[in-house]
Amino acid sequence: MNVPFWMWAAVVAGILAMLAVDLLAHRRPHEVKPREAATWSIVWLSLGLGFGLLVWAGWGAGRAGEYYAGFLIEKSLAVDNVFVFALIFTAFAVPRAYQHRVLFYGVVGALIMRAVFIAAGAALITRFHWVLYAFGALLLYTAWKMYRTRNTHADPTTGRSWRLLTRVIPSTDEYHGQHFLIRQAGRWLATPLLLVLILVEITDLIFAVDSIPAIFAVTTEPFLVFTSNAFAILGLRALYFLLADLMHRFTHLKTGLAVILAFVGAKMLLIDVVKIPIGVSLGFIAAVLAVSIVTSLRTSTNAPPTPAADDTRTPR
Repeated sequence: MNVPFWMWAAVVAGILAMLAVDLLAHRRPHEVKPREAATWSIVWLSLGLGFGLLVWAGWGAGRAGEYYAGFLIEKSLAVDNVFVFALIFTAFAVPRAYQHRVLFYGVVGALIMRAVFIAAGAALITRFHWVLYAFGALLLYTAWKMYRTRNTHADPTTGRSWRLLTRVIPSTDEYHGQHFLIRQAGRWLATPLLLVLILVEITDLIFAVDSIPAIFAVTTEPFLVFTSNAFAILGLRALYFLLADLMHRFTHLKTGLAVILAFVGAKMLLIDVVKIPIGVSLGFIAAVLAVSIVTSLRTSTNAPPTPAADDTRTPR
């Protein structure tokens, strides 16, 4: 797949422009309502699906199928990511009006980290074929671990990352608007919002370790891996505000994600033995995701979610 430099530059410029538009649209702190979140979700989803059509027009249906498979994998994993973000925001009582700012910079960091991971992964696969087997084994392990912990979620207030952050970064106990840093008594202090942002970035890093190898299982083209990741991540903020209060309904989602990761891991391990057509992979991923969502909504209760945090203090 020959991708000219100008196309890479155009895609990166387009992503930066979309981030700028999103930042300007939310330059004033406010609580993102479901209707606004739904509108932005449709915008980001349309852009992601539309880019796949451009891939189809330029390189054919096969490459478009690889892009859509990677896009669907990243989108499905993003739903689980949303649940972790909701736990972090609730645990640290982040006011809803400030959550978009954290997620915006979290997405920027996620894009940078994934670009680095993709470049490194592509270079390793090109030079060492056995890396594909290592990625496959990692995905199988991740799938097994995700299935084992499908009914549990770690408390971010008791994790090592939080204890380390509060130990090495001087910080305040109270939020100060949307500021990440404030100056008090002649020294700079981090607000809880900065510490939450760092936790979000750590979460993004952990999820990138899972999602990047998974997408390499359906395509090894760096351009498709990056663009499918980027367009899926761009909609992460809107997806959070749309689904955060409904995450208690997705009781079988982690089981479905575990099945998807196990499938792509097995596909990667068998890459030199069995060639699974991209259409089969795309259909399987879509079917498992649909079944897990439908069964979750049919079997879960419609109990009201935990009230959103509106305090201005964070636990210590």
